[in-house]
Formats: sequence, structure tokens, C-alpha cells
Amino acid sequence: MPEHTTSPRPPSRPRRRRRLVAGCVVVAASLALAGCGTANGALRPEPSTTVSVTAPPTSSTSSAGAPSSGAPVSARPSAPGPASKPAAPRSGTPSPAAPRSGTPKPPPPATTPTPAPAAATTTPAPPVSGVSTAVVRSTASGGRTVALTFDDGPGRATGEILDLLARYGAKATFCQIGRQAAADPAVVKRIRAAGHRLCDHSVNHPQPFASLTHEKAVYEISAAKDMIVQAGGPGTEVPWFRAPGGGFTADNQRVAADHGLRPLGWSVDPRDWSRPGVASIVSTVQSQLRPGGVILLHDGGGDRGQTVAALKQLLPWLVAQGYRFDFPAR
Repeated sequence: MPEHTTSPRPPSRPRRRRRLVAGCVVVAASLALAGCGTANGALRPEPSTTVSVTAPPTSSTSSAGAPSSGAPVSARPSAPGPASKPAAPRSGTPSPAAPRSGTPKPPPPATTPTPAPAAATTTPAPPVSGVSTAVVRSTASGGRTVALTFDDGPGRATGEILDLLARYGAKATFCQIGRQAAADPAVVKRIRAAGHRLCDHSVNHPQPFASLTHEKAVYEISAAKDMIVQAGGPGTEVPWFRAPGGGFTADNQRVAADHGLRPLGWSVDPRDWSRPGVASIVSTVQSQLRPGGVILLHDGGGDRGQTVAALKQLLPWLVAQGYRFDFPAR
């Protein structure tokens, strides 16, 4: 009989088929698990969760047909859970809130310092009632006026001079020494009653007055004013202070102003105290006088006969020249 021949069987690929089947099974199982989890009410995976399937390698398979250990299949989604807390700093890492060892602490916030209380001022008190410390050398009204002033009284000539002034209707200012006013208050009252004015001329007439200490000047000025006011009686006013010999300084001018006294100077000085002669006294006044001037004469401090004689000529001359009698400026 003819020789039986068998046609060759095409080569089978059982291993490759088994690998494909195993891969499909794994994918199917993964999908089924995901579907079941959702259906059972489990939370859906976070958007960042992915399902990855690693295709089995085409080579290196086990004899049982299962994928080898070198081809893992990851199909398990990451389990959802609450938001995780920030990781604690590693051991040895300094906390941001705490500065490193040795690092200087930041300075405290700047604050506005509270100003210290002002130191006590040493500026002298302002003059009483705004009295000026400037020396007056003119009349209060100005114009064609004249101010007659008499120093160093009350004296032996004061009464006679008051009589002459009354005869011509003239007014004058008497700069009195404190101790002399205290010794003859009747004359002081007469001066006031006639409408004349009073002026402080110190207690004792010390010279040079400008060389006195501050304390001595204060006494000479303030005590003399008190003596004159007491001698003149209630309501007596003493608006001015005239320094003996004209010895004014910034200090004694301030002292006078602090006691309500305006420093009083002059613009015409015939030096009658030196007894230069009646003619000299008269001619000096007539040549030096200008409207608004202040004439310096004396009613005390010695023999004032020449002054009285000169005044008998000057009073009618002043009236004839159209001068009006006034008081010094204040």
C-alpha cells in the first residue's frame, strides 16, 4: 500500500496566544474592579490618579505562561483620602519662625519718642504793664511843647519853684530822692495837688549809679518808689525813673520797667547844679531847646538860687515862644 504520509502541521503559537489572553484577563479584571468600586459607593480616584497597564514583554516568559517578574502590571489605583498635612521639617532643619543660632534678632518696631518737658526758662519776666525800657527824651504830645523836670528834691528851693510855675500856669515833673520825700511828705502832697508829676530818683542818689550791682539797683529803685508813694498818699503815681547822673544801663532800665517805671532822660542840660551862672543857664536852654524837648533842672542838692533866678527869665520866654507845658512821654 502506498506509504502513508502526513502533511506537516503549521507551527502553533500557543505561548503567544496565552500571553495575550493573560493580558486581556488582567485588563478586564482591573476595569471590573474599578467599576465595582464606583458602584459600591466608593469615592472616585483623584484626577491625578492614573491606571497604567504595562504590556507584557515579547520575550522572556515563564514555562507556565505567566508574565515574568520583569514585566509588572500596575492596575491598582491609589487609595483616596483626606488632604495630607505639610510634612514636618527634617530633623536639624530650623523652623522659619525661629532664627538660626547666632543670628541677631530683628530690631523692635520704631516708636515715636515722647518729647521731654521743656526746661524752665531763665528769660526775665516782661515789664509791668508793657512799660518800655527805652529812655524817654521827649514830651508826651510832641509838637511845640516842653517838659520841665527838677531833680534832687524835695529841697529848700522846691516851694519857691512851685510858686513860679503856678504864676505862669506851667506844669513840671519832680524827680525825688526817696529818703528826702519821706522826710518832707507835705511838699510831696503839695506837688501832687498842683497837678505836677512825680519821678523816682533813687533812695540815696549813689554815684556812679551805673556801677551798682543788680541787687543794689533793685533796692535803690524799688524802695524809692515806695517812699514817694507813701509820702504822696493814696493814689500817688510814679510813672518814671531817672538814674542819678544819667547812669543808665540795660540792667537798671529793665529793673525800672519791671517796677512800672519808664526810664527818663533829657534833651537839654544847662548844668545848673554846678552853678555856672544865671546867664549861662538861660542861654543854654534857649539855644538847645527844640519842640518836644525835656529840660533838666534841679530843686535840691544844694543852693539853687541860680536855678530859681534863671527860671524867672525862662518861663516868660517859653510862653512868648509859643511853647506849651507838657509831661515826658510814658
